[in-house]
Amino acid sequence: MTATDTRATAAPRRAAAAPRRTSVLRTELRRGIGPWSGAAVAVTTLVTMYAKAPGWQSRWTDTTDMLHIVTGLLVGPLVLALGCWQGGRDRRSGTLELLCSVPRSPLRRAFLAVAPTALWPAAGYLSAAAVCLLATWPYVGGGPRPFLELVAADAVTLAALGTLGHLVGRLVRWRLTAPLLAVCGYVVFGAASRTYTIGFWLNPAVEHFYVWDRPVWWFAPAWTLWSAGLALAALLAYAAGTARLRLLALLPLAAAVAAAVPIARLPMDGPWRPDPAAARLVCDEGTPQVCMPDVDRALLPDISRALAPFNERLRGLPGAPARWVGGPGAPGPGDTTLPNPDLDAVRGELSRPDLYLNSAVQHLFSETCRSEDFSGPGVERLGEVHLAVSEWLAPTPENYGIPLGPAGQRYLDALHAKSPAAQRDYLARYMAADGCRPEEVPIP
Repeated sequence: MTATDTRATAAPRRAAAAPRRTSVLRTELRRGIGPWSGAAVAVTTLVTMYAKAPGWQSRWTDTTDMLHIVTGLLVGPLVLALGCWQGGRDRRSGTLELLCSVPRSPLRRAFLAVAPTALWPAAGYLSAAAVCLLATWPYVGGGPRPFLELVAADAVTLAALGTLGHLVGRLVRWRLTAPLLAVCGYVVFGAASRTYTIGFWLNPAVEHFYVWDRPVWWFAPAWTLWSAGLALAALLAYAAGTARLRLLALLPLAAAVAAAVPIARLPMDGPWRPDPAAARLVCDEGTPQVCMPDVDRALLPDISRALAPFNERLRGLPGAPARWVGGPGAPGPGDTTLPNPDLDAVRGELSRPDLYLNSAVQHLFSETCRSEDFSGPGVERLGEVHLAVSEWLAPTPENYGIPLGPAGQRYLDALHAKSPAAQRDYLARYMAADGCRPEEVPIP
């Protein structure tokens, strides 16, 4: 036999003898309820967000805030329960002693066992968050970018909760531990988010509402270190085979405590600070101008059209606003504050222009009066006149507002019966009067 023939026959033997190596981590990720937990997290997040739509689809801040609330209040307890059930899998199947006999360190076995309960929920949440951000993108007109660092921090939180739930499942033999852990997580997270105390912002379910804010730069990294460090310390303390390795758990625990201290000391407004870019005014070219914060830039054309008929009637009258201004800042001289469009806006559009105009008119004619101004003769008549004038300028949509009394209806009928010149003359006298003094407000 020649050398060539020898090589030809040896090659197939080597190929046949070479075993196919399979990643242990890949096998663990496919086993148990790991993939199902990722799907459950994604479905829970998407269904809950869909139920709250379209309220969060106009601003990036609304989207990330709603994702955070869903994560802490609903998905977090769910991940605790799923991790607990997965952690008790080997004990229920009676394979714990068999696993201890394999040639791997206890620490490596623990990391491989925890991987599905940590990675799959985080992946499911990130997938759902990406869908929600894409659903918001067509309707955002301006303002800051989405807070992706907070989305990533929430994903790490879910991985940490899955790890902690897994360890509870390993340690507690009771089969009802998983659902009880979910109920306890929901109650504790929900109750702790209602009352401000020390450590309030360490709760993953704390809510934030203001759209003109942005988080301080260090909050997301500190929160990530706090949640991940706590879970890693618990895992090392549980799985380390020697006392020396258990001492390693002090390192992530110290890092978690160091990150938790500045978070726990945050004031009631937490890590959120005013964002000048989000509150920067964007104005139209009308007279008077309509100005909205940059975060609501998409609503500016609709609000301008809603106010246009009223602005036409106010043009040239003494006391008419120089600008209509929305947003968080205090109005300047001659400015009139616009109502917040949250209740009347849907997906970047003003769904109820008539209702928004009615609210704007009431803002214009509202007065900051002292309590003693509303005593004495003429106070009831003053209220009826104000309601009649607001109804005349911007009729209240059906099923909204306070119905006019008999006197108010008479005033409204008298306003409609006047000629256009007489109406304009009355409006000028009405706007020039002190709205808190009954004797100065003219009767129609």
